[in-house]
Amino acid sequence: MAIVQVRDYLKRWNRDKDIIEMEASTATVLEAAAALGVLPARIAKSISLKLGDKAIVVVIAGDMKLDNRKYKDRFGMKARMLSPEEALDITGHAVGGVCPFGLPPGVDVFLDLSMKRFDTVFPACGSSNSAIELTMEELDEYSRNKGWVDVCKPINEG
Repeated sequence: MAIVQVRDYLKRWNRDKDIIEMEASTATVLEAAAALGVLPARIAKSISLKLGDKAIVVVIAGDMKLDNRKYKDRFGMKARMLSPEEALDITGHAVGGVCPFGLPPGVDVFLDLSMKRFDTVFPACGSSNSAIELTMEELDEYSRNKGWVDVCKPINEG
C-alpha cells in the first residue's frame, strides 16, 4: 500500500505521524478541500506526466491547471499525462493518491510557483484519503524538488 511507503519515507523527517487520514475521499481537489476544511487552491495536486522515456511529477496549486505552452517551453515537449495504469506502475501511487513522496529513482519532482502564495499546502500521501500540511520549504525538501517551475494557469482561463 502506497501510504505505508510514504509514511516510512516521511519518517526521516519525523513527519510520518503528521499524515492526516480521513474517512472521506481526498482523491480530487474539491473532495480534499472539503475534507480538510481549506480553500481548494491550497490542495497541492500532483500530476504524473510522461517526459520522453521517463516520468515526472509536477505539483501545482489546486486552482490551477497545466498551461501547455508554458509546459512545452519549460520541458521541450507537449504535456502527456500518464494513464491510471502507468501512474500506478511507474510512481507506485494510484491516481487520487499520487504524491511527490517515496517515488522510485528516476521519477523527478518539480514544484510549480503557483503554490508559493500560501504559507502551507496539503499534498496527498499515497492514498485517496490522505494528506499532510507542509510549508513550501518542507515540500521542497521532502519532495526532493528538481526545480521550481512556472507551467500553470488558473483553471478558469481558456
